[in-house]
Amino acid sequence: MPRRTATMLASTLIFIALLCAGVFIKVPYSEMSPGPTVNTLGAARGEPVLQISGRETYPTTGHLNMTTVRVTGADYNMNLVEAVYGWLAHDNVVVPHDTLYPNGKTEEQSTQENAEEFTQSQESAKVSALKQLKIPVKSRVVVSTVLKDTPAEDRLHAGDVIRAVDGTTVNEPGDVAKLVVKHKPGEKVVFTIVPAKEAAAAEKAGKEPTGTEKVTVTTAKSETDDRAIVGIHAGTDHTFPFTIDINLADVGGPSAGLMFSLGIVDKLTPGDLTGGKFVAGTGTIDDSGKVGPIGGIEMKLVGARNAGAEYFLTPSDNCATAASDIPKGLTLVKVNTIEDATKSLEKIKAGDTAGLPSCAKS
Repeated sequence: MPRRTATMLASTLIFIALLCAGVFIKVPYSEMSPGPTVNTLGAARGEPVLQISGRETYPTTGHLNMTTVRVTGADYNMNLVEAVYGWLAHDNVVVPHDTLYPNGKTEEQSTQENAEEFTQSQESAKVSALKQLKIPVKSRVVVSTVLKDTPAEDRLHAGDVIRAVDGTTVNEPGDVAKLVVKHKPGEKVVFTIVPAKEAAAAEKAGKEPTGTEKVTVTTAKSETDDRAIVGIHAGTDHTFPFTIDINLADVGGPSAGLMFSLGIVDKLTPGDLTGGKFVAGTGTIDDSGKVGPIGGIEMKLVGARNAGAEYFLTPSDNCATAASDIPKGLTLVKVNTIEDATKSLEKIKAGDTAGLPSCAKS
């Protein structure tokens, strides 16, 4: 056999052997890729994403698309060939498995956590939108979580409205912990609450919960220090003056908050925010309307542009990363608050794009 042929054959066999080895060698990585985008002004699976009743709404045009990222599952075992392909592919990102599933978190746990964050983001989107429109929203401090095997278990329940602790009125979730830690472990704390069932019934009727009762809980010592604890997390619940439903399945996490909020504002105001333009975006949002950073910004830019977006509302803390690789034809717009976003949308509608706040590379 000629030497050249033998060399080519040997090289081919080595390549095949390496390829086979790569298929069987598992690596501790996961992959992120662009996910679907959904117009918050439109419909998903034949149902409007935003449904508002009990208040006049107005026709809208254009797009205010929320964006998503696809990720491989917690139990997915990536091989070396897939990892290399992912590193080379422009539209995908390969990251350490622990980045997506830290501390051995299972896919079920991650899904549950994402669902909870998604629910909270919807609540904050509603609150921030109505505040932007100067529509009053009643809020109250509630028990959001009761930890297992703690003094509060079976004494307090998720959804209980906390009116006072030891007779001191509670106005913010943080007030609860401040009042509890004034005690020493083993001392009693008296909570004045509206039970969850009564609170839920009042909320359904659009009324403020009334009818309180006192619940005494004996504090325990924290596992991490000497503080007194009862084993609850406090949060905020709201009573809205009309009904706002967000209908979107199979989506998790808090990153759609900004776009939901803008969609609500658009539907509740005459005219339209976009002037028919295709705008996408991302960002968490809190009750005050502040926009926070998200993960997977590169994937969301690609997904948005592939869907046809011309402008992308970008949290300011994500700007440097986003600006490092902007898909052709997409304009990044920096936002810090919902007010920033609405002002930028007014400029986009008017064609005054030269004045848009932009993202810059670090």
